[in-house]
Amino acid sequence: MRLLASFVVMFALLALPARAQSLIRDADIEHALAQLARPILQAAGLSPAQVKILLIDSRIPNAFVIDSRAIFIHTGMITRLKSAEALQSVIAHEAAHIANGHISRRLSQLGTRNNITGLGIALAAAVAASGAKGSGAIALGVASSAQRNLLSHSRAEESSADQSAVRYLAASGISTRGAIEVHDIFKGQDVLSQSRQDPYARSHPFTRNRVRAMEAYVNAYGGDIPFSDTSRYWFERAKGKIWGFQQAPKSTLRRAKQMPTGDIKLMMEAIAYHRRAQTSKAAGVLQKLLKSRPNDAYYHELMGQVLLEGRQYKAAVNAYGRAGKLAPKNTLILAGYGRALLAAGQAKSAVEVLERARSRDFRDPAALRDLGNAYAKTGRPAMASLLVAERYALRGRFQDAALHAERAAGRLPRGSGPWQRAQDVLSAAQRQK
Repeated sequence: MRLLASFVVMFALLALPARAQSLIRDADIEHALAQLARPILQAAGLSPAQVKILLIDSRIPNAFVIDSRAIFIHTGMITRLKSAEALQSVIAHEAAHIANGHISRRLSQLGTRNNITGLGIALAAAVAASGAKGSGAIALGVASSAQRNLLSHSRAEESSADQSAVRYLAASGISTRGAIEVHDIFKGQDVLSQSRQDPYARSHPFTRNRVRAMEAYVNAYGGDIPFSDTSRYWFERAKGKIWGFQQAPKSTLRRAKQMPTGDIKLMMEAIAYHRRAQTSKAAGVLQKLLKSRPNDAYYHELMGQVLLEGRQYKAAVNAYGRAGKLAPKNTLILAGYGRALLAAGQAKSAVEVLERARSRDFRDPAALRDLGNAYAKTGRPAMASLLVAERYALRGRFQDAALHAERAAGRLPRGSGPWQRAQDVLSAAQRQK
C-alpha cells in the first residue's frame, strides 16, 4: 500500500479541502474496488476499463467525481459503511453523475480559457514521489468558487443520480437497500450549519424529501435482492487492508480475530507484524496464507512489499516476480517488481520492467522515480534527466521540468520518441508562462 506524495491537483481535485491529503495506490484495494464497481459501471453504460476507482487517504467520509475517468472515495467512507451494498450504492451514485452528464456539462460551462491551473483538464494531476518511503501528502489548490461550481450538485442532479443509481444496482442484481444505509449515515445533515456538515453532505445535499424519494426508489426497484457473498468478500478485503495500514498494529490484530474469512484474517495479521518491523513473522504468516491462495497475485505482491521493506531484496524479487506472472498487466505490481529489481542491484532488468509499467500508466510517480534511477545506474543520463523532467511536470513544477527536459533533449537523438517526450514537457512549460 503506497501513499503518493506532493499530489498537485489542478482543477480536478477541487473537491478536497485545502489541507494535506494522500492518494493511496494499492493494487489489491484497487482490484477489490474494481470487482465491486464492474457490474455497476456496465449497467451505467460506462467502461470498467476506463473508469478507475481511486482511494483518498482521509478518515472523513466523502466520494466525488471530477471527470469521466475516475471515481474518488475516501477511506473514511469505506470504513464507516457496514456493507458492500452500501459502498456499491455510493459508486453507483457517482457513476450516475458521469453517465447523466452532470460533470461534463459543468466542465463545458466553466471552460478552460485564461485559467492557468488548467480548468477543465480533469485529473490533470501532478504527482511526484518524495524520498520518504511510504508516505506523503497531496498539496491541493482550492478556488472556492470553482469548487462550488464543479462539485456541488443541485437537488435536481442529486435526484436524477439517486434514481439512476438504484436502477443500476437493480440491473446488476445488487441489493438496493445499501442506498438506505448511506442515507441513514448522513441523515440530519441538512439541519447543521454548512461548516459542521460532512463534505459528502455539502456536495450531495441530503434533504428529508430526498430521503423519502430514495426509499420510494428502493421499494420500486427491488430492495429485497439478497446480499452477495462475493461482494461482501471484496468489501471486507479492501476494508481489512485499509484498517491494517491506517490503524495501530495492536488494533489490527484485535480486529483480525473478528474476521470470518481466513485469508483476510491472515492478511491483517501479516500487515500488523510488518508495521512492527517483524519481517520474519509477517512473511511466515503470508507463507501460510499463500498455501491456501497460491494463485492470488495480490497476496504475492504483499509478500514482495514486506520483504522489500525488510531489506530482503532477492526474496522480494521472487515474490514480485510471481505476482507479475499472475497479473502481467497490473501496472502497480509491475512497478513494485521493478523497484525490487533495482534494490537488488539488477538495474538493467529494472529498466525493462519499469518501462512496461510506465507505458501503461505514465502518472505513477514512484515508477518514474525508480525508472530514472535505473537509467542513471545503467549509464543513460539523458533518459534519467527525461524521467526527472516528467516527474517535475506532473508536479506542476514546470520551471524545473523545463531545465531537465532541455538537458535531456540536448543528449537524445533528435526526432526519437524520448526526444519528443522532452519536447512535450518543454511545450507544457511554455504554456504555463
